[in-house]
Amino acid sequence: MKIKIFAFNPLQENTFVLYDETGECAIVDPGCFNDEEFEQVDSFIKDNDLHPVKLINTHCHFDHIFGVNRCRNSYDLQWEAHPDDAFLVASAPSQAAMFGMNLGPVDAAEKPLYEGDVAEFGNTRLQLLHVPGHSPGSICFYHAESGAMLAGDVLFRGSIGRTDLPQGDYDTLISGIKKKILTLPGDVKVYPGHGPVTTIAEEKVENPFLQ
Repeated sequence: MKIKIFAFNPLQENTFVLYDETGECAIVDPGCFNDEEFEQVDSFIKDNDLHPVKLINTHCHFDHIFGVNRCRNSYDLQWEAHPDDAFLVASAPSQAAMFGMNLGPVDAAEKPLYEGDVAEFGNTRLQLLHVPGHSPGSICFYHAESGAMLAGDVLFRGSIGRTDLPQGDYDTLISGIKKKILTLPGDVKVYPGHGPVTTIAEEKVENPFLQ
């Protein structure tokens, strides 16, 4: 599995295109805020002869769903997300407005994602880990074969996701990280929803929230 990262919108959210040797790809957390940002994704897909078959989200805060409708319509995809974040989708336009950004209504996800599910494209299978606390429906996508995990806003380099947002919970987040993420191999690369890539081993030693 290969991973292409884009940093989009004023909050510098990480949007991902995952793909493998079959040419099929998955778009994860489409945060493209305007036509120019969407065209970066579209150009990458076309330049690499990729075929989008999955549109999935780690969670549904507004900065991670700016591009959902555009990707749905452009690639004829059904959107998949954890249903516990449905309330965030419904309130996303008003939340974005509080940050001075415009986001029109986003329809609810067509397909639910749950703990233990597998998201598939091409020859790639992503294991889903439900790690609430930043949002109630936060999930991480883990690909054991390539040693990679997309963590959304659960875990960052040297930090963790905010828990002062609606239905966030600090103790729940810390417990989930320790039970489901820090138990993975140390060399697993963690691709967060914002900021640089890190590893499980680095966060075990250096993350002040996890000591």
